[in-house]
Amino acid sequence: METPIQKAAYGIGFDIGSDLKRQGLEIDPRLLLAGITAALEGKESVLTPQEIQEAFAAVNRELVAKKAAAATKFLEDNRKKKGIKVTESGLQYLVIKEGTGELPTDSSTVTAHYRGTLTNGDVFDQSYVGDAPEAEEEPRSFPVTGVIDGWTEALKMMKVGSHYRLFIPSNLAYGERGRPSIPPNSVLIFDLYLVKSEG
Repeated sequence: METPIQKAAYGIGFDIGSDLKRQGLEIDPRLLLAGITAALEGKESVLTPQEIQEAFAAVNRELVAKKAAAATKFLEDNRKKKGIKVTESGLQYLVIKEGTGELPTDSSTVTAHYRGTLTNGDVFDQSYVGDAPEAEEEPRSFPVTGVIDGWTEALKMMKVGSHYRLFIPSNLAYGERGRPSIPPNSVLIFDLYLVKSEG
């Protein structure tokens, strides 16, 4: 790999492989390379568009089912851990620090620091870097009812000054839709620091 185009080619392939691995797809690299090669050489696909579409749909169904099963197992195992509390909705949480301030309501706007990760540890959103928020880092504000259901429920249990770790089932988050950085049926883990509540 001496020229920029050679390095770019490797980089494109590496990005494709990394994305497939992140999604949990067990792809035969020989067939992947065969498809890429055929397209780059201007050859006709050996599969019809309908066959490709049907294969994509079948793989997607399998991935969604596997993710749902893994999420269920994670939550079943997690609820047995010391200190974990479970609400009627299925939200799981660990009180790391209990605050002494006011309790938010549906009409409140709160200010908080947070870090959201997937069960594999991948961070998908955060308001701070490091192990805990620093004084110079800016917390974020939002209405209590303007966030995912798991957050809304948790915030109404947290007094200002609290630090909770939330384990949110997908039905209280983004469900089967997911988000660009959140696969469908994902359990979301948040470290949530409630800084302020108004209204």
